[in-house]
Amino acid sequence: MSSSQDPPGAEEVATPGYLSPVKTNGKVPDEDVRSENSESSNETQAGVKRIEAISSTWTTASLTFAYLGLYLMAFTTSLEQQTTTNLTVYATSAFSEHSLVATVAVVQSVIQAVIKPVMAKIADVFGRYEAFSISVFVYVIGYIQQAASNNVKTFAAAQIFYSAGWTGLQILQQIFIADTSDLLNRALFATIPDIPFLATVWAGPPIAESLIKHASWRWGYGIWAIVLPVAFLPLALTLFLNQRKAAKLYPLPKRVLTRQSAFASLKNLWFDLDFFGVVLLSAAICLILLPLTLASLAKGGWKNASMIAMIVIGGIFLVCFPFWERSKRLAPHALFPPDVFRNRTVLAGYSIAFFYFMAFYLSVYPYFYSYLLIVQNQSITAAGHITQTFTFTSTVTSIIVSILIKYTRHYKYFITLGSAIYLMGIGLMIRYRTQGVSTGVLVGCQIAVGIGGGMLNVPAQLGVQASVSHQRVAAATAVFLTILEIGGAVGTAISGAIWTANVPKKLAAYLPDETKGQAAAIFGSVEVASGMYPVGSPTRAAIDRAYQETMTTILIVAVCVCAPLIPLSLVMKDYKLDELDQRVKGKVIGGTRNTSGLDQEGSSPDGEVQPPSKKRFLDRILGHRRQNAADP
Repeated sequence: MSSSQDPPGAEEVATPGYLSPVKTNGKVPDEDVRSENSESSNETQAGVKRIEAISSTWTTASLTFAYLGLYLMAFTTSLEQQTTTNLTVYATSAFSEHSLVATVAVVQSVIQAVIKPVMAKIADVFGRYEAFSISVFVYVIGYIQQAASNNVKTFAAAQIFYSAGWTGLQILQQIFIADTSDLLNRALFATIPDIPFLATVWAGPPIAESLIKHASWRWGYGIWAIVLPVAFLPLALTLFLNQRKAAKLYPLPKRVLTRQSAFASLKNLWFDLDFFGVVLLSAAICLILLPLTLASLAKGGWKNASMIAMIVIGGIFLVCFPFWERSKRLAPHALFPPDVFRNRTVLAGYSIAFFYFMAFYLSVYPYFYSYLLIVQNQSITAAGHITQTFTFTSTVTSIIVSILIKYTRHYKYFITLGSAIYLMGIGLMIRYRTQGVSTGVLVGCQIAVGIGGGMLNVPAQLGVQASVSHQRVAAATAVFLTILEIGGAVGTAISGAIWTANVPKKLAAYLPDETKGQAAAIFGSVEVASGMYPVGSPTRAAIDRAYQETMTTILIVAVCVCAPLIPLSLVMKDYKLDELDQRVKGKVIGGTRNTSGLDQEGSSPDGEVQPPSKKRFLDRILGHRRQNAADP
């Protein structure tokens, strides 16, 4: 389709290696054009070409159906999250290891961190449909293993599959939205996976309470192994059918595993997925963070040789990781592409993600729920609702902010304002998250933190996406969400270290003589701490005091962690989103079908998107006028 401003006789000629045609003046493109296109094509991995072909075949009806399927799957995983979040303390307590809830959370966070870029790479190498299918399969394995766990070690190991599947779906949902929306509408559509939380935050806790009372925590995990695959079918069917349609219209690249020998395929997968980089990063994070939650429980504490060895080896791995990633020979498709770190907006966005989630996992998870059950004497349902007030409020706020971004065309100062509100909310927690405070005050603090979180999270991700080309969107988004989860892992590890170091000592100091021997049982089980000793008894007062003082310490650390958010938000560039065009190919929401196939105008060599300058705009107009004047 030629533009009305094209010179007469212009037509589209498909060039080798390109799904979209290049405009010419009725001539076959010369060798330079073909060479440039071929080079660009070679830099585009097979899965990216595949989704570009699929995007070119979307119709309004099929894209709508795909988004409905995406929403159904998001609703299912959201309800599961809101249910199982309330079951973790009961699962660990069943093994008399309630204090290890932080260790389980660290394992979850580490897996969620390192699996995001892996899933993004799988999506780029194989395709979006294939990556979604792998995530669902791994997710189901995690459900089954958690439900069948007989000890806390097996339960923690199950987090590898469970977290890999859940976080894979999370990143793939955002990549799919980035594939099918323009920048101006992307913030709004990026909130679609969060919309179900508006209902599930209220539905999940009662379901969890019903399961605890009438069935078991095991059923709370096992049932989703049946529900999730059924919920995935509509989206899977849409992607699969559109992929078949695209294969008939465009020469889709063959899959890596079907066009080469077994050795060559494994070699390519090793480099394409950066397997060693994944192992190096995940091992480094695990070895550094897990001792923080385990040291107080180990024989000899921090003097234990195993704790020291884990920290030292983890530190060595962490130092080696950037050198590995920078080597084009060892990591040609790096887990963290070096070029995305050359942009100040990207770096600031990544830093905001780190500190934002680190503070969240200090102030809200993993011990706030236990604190509500014990110190505030809340029911399972009430504690779940109070905890999830953050999720509800942040979701509503992010939707409102996304709409405002669409009409203001700017995102930066939403991050700044959100950071200030977030800091204020956590500061209020220190003052008002105290024993005997009303439920309304607890909820009010959660609302303030939720508003701040909703204002800064989605705009920060959008700012990162706006700073890179479409080829880098998946990688940049994956790194953003990876660093987000690493921040959560660090926050969880610190809160776990504070909790396991302080609560046992305080219980030993405050418990009456007749119950001092029960300190280990109280520390190990939330059910013992909240159910065996009535409110007002000396033992319960000692338990409440130990938990309260420890929670206050954790919140002070959370406030300190929030401090960098405001200055970091000011570092980000204030892009005007309607002036940026990432040249997303195919049918996109809010945009038109792009058939140029050329790199976006305004891209810098490192992939940063630059707003079109006035000079470039004037050059276009003057050049067009000169051409018209020359025409007879």
